[in-house]
Amino acid sequence: MTHLLTLNTGSSSVKFRLFGLEKTLPLLAGGKVSDIGGHPVFDVRKEGKKLESYTLSEDASHEEAIDLILKWLDDQRFTLKAAAHRIVHGGEQYAAPVKLDEGAMKYLRSLEPLAPLHQPHNLAAVDILQSRQPGLPQMGCFDTAFHARHGRLFHEFALPQSIRDQGVKRYGFHGLSYDWIAHCLKTDYPHLVEGKVVVAHLGNGASLCAMQNGRSIDTTMGMTALDGLPMGTRCGALDAGAVLYMLRDLGLSPDETENILYNESGLKGLSGLTNDVKVLSESTDKKAVFALDYFAMKAAQFIATMAVSLGGMDALIFTGGIGENSEKIRIMILRHLSFLPPFEHHIIPANEERAMAIEIWRNFQKEMYP
Repeated sequence: MTHLLTLNTGSSSVKFRLFGLEKTLPLLAGGKVSDIGGHPVFDVRKEGKKLESYTLSEDASHEEAIDLILKWLDDQRFTLKAAAHRIVHGGEQYAAPVKLDEGAMKYLRSLEPLAPLHQPHNLAAVDILQSRQPGLPQMGCFDTAFHARHGRLFHEFALPQSIRDQGVKRYGFHGLSYDWIAHCLKTDYPHLVEGKVVVAHLGNGASLCAMQNGRSIDTTMGMTALDGLPMGTRCGALDAGAVLYMLRDLGLSPDETENILYNESGLKGLSGLTNDVKVLSESTDKKAVFALDYFAMKAAQFIATMAVSLGGMDALIFTGGIGENSEKIRIMILRHLSFLPPFEHHIIPANEERAMAIEIWRNFQKEMYP
């Protein structure tokens, strides 16, 4: 059996999964190098059992993390046929997985300003793997792709046509997570497939998706991963005039403003403490309490917006680290929505990596096995 490696590379972690390349896509191994830039640790599982945990040197880089993953896979005698990368932004050009050749990489690098927390790290992993295994086919799977078929009502900004023609539009994100939820609805909740479903991907990054018949109808994120819900360290929806005021009247530079909006806002900015929901949930500090109240209220307001886009709501699905693990936040959100007609609510664990594997098998099976 040959194997597909999936990589999800972030600013401080590299997650991997290894799937057997056959119809059922069996998960054979997985793990991650976490806390890169802090105290990096490599944890790995084979066939669901935790095998090993290594502590890396504090100066370990993404490059060393990927080298360690490749060495472990080689030691286990796995044979790689292809690799798939989670890439946050596919822009207007990519609405399905693609081979990451020189032309594709050039276009994807041009999108880095639209996803500065994610895109550079996603693409760096491609470069590292290419330098180590130059003959290995690499594919990109895009978080924006799931939303690519939105109607104009849901992807346009109210800006002049000359600006919109330059790609200034709503793209949406977390598409691999939503793709997996659509798959799970078909297999586990078939009565909801044709229903009006709102999915809440709540984690350090957070967004909502209005979904019907396995398709995205609307979503809360826009051109960048800043829009919509307040997040761990990102502001969420913000009056554009406030940004102009920060630049023009407060004298902040574009880089300073970007850092505030992406890294110092959200739950961290509101609480003045942390973006860790578990810590905030256990705190009696008034700012911590307010931060969670604000998050739950905004989440409920945007869920109602998604329900308007669908013309109703038959079910609300929680996923992502907060959505799956914080009962307190789920209860707070549901309490705000109690005035609505009855709807189902379920928890479905996120699994972007398997969504990637399914997409690669669906799109490249004939090419890999002619």
